Amino acid sequence: MFSSLYHRCCTPFIILLPSSANPLSFSPPLRLARRLRLSAQQVSLYSNSPSFPIPPTNNHQKPSPPRPFSSLSASPLLTSPPSTMGSLSAPAGGLLPYPPARRDETVVEDYHGVKVSDPYRWLEDPDSEETKAFVEEQVKLTDSVLKTCDAREKLKEKITKLFDHPRYEAPSKRGDKYFYFHNTGLQAQSVLYVQDGLEGEPEVLLDPNTLSEDGTVALGKLSVSEDGKYLAYGVSSSGSDWITIKVMRVEDKRVEEDTISWAKFTGISWTHDSKGFFYSRYPAPKDGEKLDAGTETNINLYQESYYHFLGTDQSEDILCWKDQENPKHFFGASVADDGKHVLLHISEGCDPVNKIYYCDISTLPGGLEGFKGSNKLLPFTKLVDNFDAQYEPVANDGTTFTFLTNKDAPRYKLVRVDLNDPSSWTDVVPESEKDVLESADVVNGDKLILSYLSDVKNVLEIRDLKTGSFLHQLPIDIGTVTRVSGFDRSEFQVKQVSSFSLILSAWLD
Repeated sequence: MFSSLYHRCCTPFIILLPSSANPLSFSPPLRLARRLRLSAQQVSLYSNSPSFPIPPTNNHQKPSPPRPFSSLSASPLLTSPPSTMGSLSAPAGGLLPYPPARRDETVVEDYHGVKVSDPYRWLEDPDSEETKAFVEEQVKLTDSVLKTCDAREKLKEKITKLFDHPRYEAPSKRGDKYFYFHNTGLQAQSVLYVQDGLEGEPEVLLDPNTLSEDGTVALGKLSVSEDGKYLAYGVSSSGSDWITIKVMRVEDKRVEEDTISWAKFTGISWTHDSKGFFYSRYPAPKDGEKLDAGTETNINLYQESYYHFLGTDQSEDILCWKDQENPKHFFGASVADDGKHVLLHISEGCDPVNKIYYCDISTLPGGLEGFKGSNKLLPFTKLVDNFDAQYEPVANDGTTFTFLTNKDAPRYKLVRVDLNDPSSWTDVVPESEKDVLESADVVNGDKLILSYLSDVKNVLEIRDLKTGSFLHQLPIDIGTVTRVSGFDRSEFQVKQVSSFSLILSAWLD
């Protein structure tokens, strides 16, 4: 929460998008195609809609796997004459020539004494020639049916029209520069822009559509340094969860030699001196192991948290945390607002629970540099050391931290704790009787913007940061608030999906 480009500062922009905007963060047909390395022509067989924008997502969230290939053997649905709805029809010969799938009767597992055969396990290897040939035959079959659909071109035209409108992400400020994403309409990925001040001329900083000719390289997690001088960004290929982190100098758009490999389910969090950033990665494969191409199905174990110094090789990065006794744990280190504390977010799955550790890096003898070449981990202190609830940092004032949590509050609430008295937690904003508190952001230095889900719509409240007392509700129409972005001024904007376009500014003075 503290570290991404969508870092909360002091003030946010409200951008209301048309209801036609895609609420999804990726195009399922494109992702499936990328994982299978299909061509653009083959992609059209899965979906003839335009390539939907793919905005940056939370890399800790594992993307949904592609839908498995289901049996399309001859059935009444496919072999009977078209009905009044039917734009699709079988070939004149009757039965569809569905490609045969080889059964391997030798694959049998023993689960607690029960024999379970798995004759199609060979299909789990998407890189085998046999699997590729089978998929190709499926594509041909699909094409033979879809080309008979008389409504396909009409659907394509309608969907293209709905998506063909300009879209903007709420901007974020670093140093004296503003950063935001913009999509002209049908671009596969939104483009990152930068401008000097509010009146500056926007320039393209990074266009992810140019990262590859075939569009199979996507922009993932990214973060701008506090002074606005450096951009750290992750790219992934063919729909893989693995990302390679690169660093760009914002002033001249020069890509530095820094390269971080084997990063996965990670955030990027800069220290306030802009000397480097925290990230998470997995151990590199041993010599002789098959390198991942984004199609593996095995689980990754033993994630570790590192700190990278700019201008150095990844082999010199500081190992900040690991846990050999819990190989399935995920780690995410983020720098707090004061720049002194680093919070370590520990989770073990998709459940809304996590642990929280902290380290005051301002008290480290020699700073982080003192750990170079050392085997010592950072001296994290355990604040929450069990998986009983979720704790997401909202703000800190010295050793006093405010968290969004579902501890004894399934609809979430805000709590506060002093690191010097970790046993004493107090409610800042109690749990609502009926509304779900989805997010909390600090603006204007001393105020909170809370986003509640109330009766299937979002409601924004302004509250006092210190006391949590209600000040007033923002006048926004029915819609979905997607994020709040803050600046060091008192105006704010929130991006919202709604039935119309509008920019709303509210002053908190």
